[in-house]
Amino acid sequence: MKNVGYVLSGGGVRGFAHLGIIKYLEEQNIQPTMISGTSAGAIVGALYAVGLDPEAILHVMKNNSHFGWNAIAWRDKGIFSMDALRNVLNKYIIIDEFSSLKIPLYVTATDFVNNTAITFSEGPLIDAIVASCSIPFIFKPINKDNYTLIDGGVLNNFPIEPLIGQCELIIGSHVNKIDTSILNNESLKVVDLLDRCFHMAISKEVNEKKSKCHLFIESPLHPYNMFDLKAADTIFEIGYNTAKSFQNQIEQLIQHKTIS
Repeated sequence: MKNVGYVLSGGGVRGFAHLGIIKYLEEQNIQPTMISGTSAGAIVGALYAVGLDPEAILHVMKNNSHFGWNAIAWRDKGIFSMDALRNVLNKYIIIDEFSSLKIPLYVTATDFVNNTAITFSEGPLIDAIVASCSIPFIFKPINKDNYTLIDGGVLNNFPIEPLIGQCELIIGSHVNKIDTSILNNESLKVVDLLDRCFHMAISKEVNEKKSKCHLFIESPLHPYNMFDLKAADTIFEIGYNTAKSFQNQIEQLIQHKTIS
């Protein structure tokens, strides 16, 4: 099998679409030989690299997700705790080491002090994932390896870099497509406004990187904000159906890249 890399963006609950995409790719006999992810993409990538299938990960994340407000614990002068996520990861990642994974994984976080993206691929795994998911203003920064780390999506929400030069086929899943149909006078919730502003800020970089993918899948998830846990199953199905809409391109890749 040729080297196949998956790039999985951040996006909170919208990251459930990654699982639908992975499920469809599995049905086409495509399996990654390495994964690069940040934030939600890092969680999906890690649980998949441990050996859980997409439906199992969906179940785990629906019932234990730190993205849903009801799973977040309040503490430390208004900052939420990452204990819910850490507990889930401890349950399913038995050996807390990158080297224990069945698929090599790259996890990107942001060094808050030095304003740089940091990618982890060896050593302790769970702290790297938690750091990659530490959304500013909501979760505390994580101290790891002399870094003060926050959500990887702040500086690199589509971390394709570790796969370039290592993979003959790169498939990217991006779950933060910006809806251009919003009317000027439409009323937006604060969380939707903040979410949209963040992804507007990073959209130029993502657009530049997508040309480096052999297949770039961007699921249409406009109605769902990053904490919309009740829409988990719907988001999963949207990801699956979006991947399915690329069937012709996927067949061509299989033929020309001789994946199977």
